[in-house]
Amino acid sequence: QEYLVESGGGLVQPGGSLRLSCAAYGFASRTYAMAWHRQAPGKERELVARINNFGATDYADFVKGRFIISRDSAKDVMYAYLEMNNLKPEDTAVYYCNVPTRGSWGQGTQVTVSS
Repeated sequence: QEYLVESGGGLVQPGGSLRLSCAAYGFASRTYAMAWHRQAPGKERELVARINNFGATDYADFVKGRFIISRDSAKDVMYAYLEMNNLKPEDTAVYYCNVPTRGSWGQGTQVTVSS
């Protein structure tokens, strides 16, 4: 069974940093691309960043220069990370990890940016 588990969310002040982690279990391959999305209250879910098996990355314009996506793998697990810097109140959302080609999603982790 494929499933993803996110962690690392929390409350941070504007200008602060957080690092989100995602562990993906049960996938037949460790070469799938992985992505982070977010959904703010009353808004649609949107792509934040994605990374393929070769480490090539793609970012939404609203996070370029502030967020960094990376990945790793172990024996039977894929990992994706999202380093978030210079956080702004508008970054407040539930952040979801995703394996796009499998349509698999984690349960999400809340990020709140507030003073």
